[in-house]
Amino acid sequence: MFTAETTRFLSDLAANNTREWFTTNRARYETCVAAPTKAFVTVFAAEIERASATPIDSRVFRIHRDLRFAKDKTPYNAHIHLSWRSATAPLSWMVGLEPDRLVLGYGCFGFGPAGLDRWRQAVDGPAGLRLRGFLDGLIASGMHLSDPELKRVPTPFAAEHPRGDLLRHKSLAVWAPALPPDRAYGPEAPVLLAREMAVFAPLHDWVCATL
Repeated sequence: MFTAETTRFLSDLAANNTREWFTTNRARYETCVAAPTKAFVTVFAAEIERASATPIDSRVFRIHRDLRFAKDKTPYNAHIHLSWRSATAPLSWMVGLEPDRLVLGYGCFGFGPAGLDRWRQAVDGPAGLRLRGFLDGLIASGMHLSDPELKRVPTPFAAEHPRGDLLRHKSLAVWAPALPPDRAYGPEAPVLLAREMAVFAPLHDWVCATL
């Protein structure tokens, strides 16, 4: 599982983000990052499957950055980003481990054309009232929503729509306050963190039933 050596590697990578350094430290990456990531993902997925009673697909985002259109040409991501998604929902549980913090969230980075239409119809209707209640409760607990992509409420919805702020979203993510990275350390961490993310269960159930 993750240890202080994991975040130490990420910190060192951030300070030495070159192919030469990474090649020299490849064995350290495999021991401190790749192997613990695989173990963490497996245990976390099992806990989410147990809680949600649905099969879960896991994703580990690549450490190699996509440089095709990037102005920043540093070759590696100095973080570990993970996600888990059930077949019944387009949103995912998300974990991000960085050198100095641990981030937990639930959401997606884009609904897609068909999903966006379903999202807007749901937000506009009675289901949107329930969604507002779930999101308000999460915000009241200290969490925050991703920013909406649109500056204006899209047509054909009224500009003064009571949930216009949600209609302006083309994606949605809810983020918990950042935690110290050592919360991800040790063999019990994936189970404990998965249980903490049960706070997103009402939102997940809404997504499964609505989108």
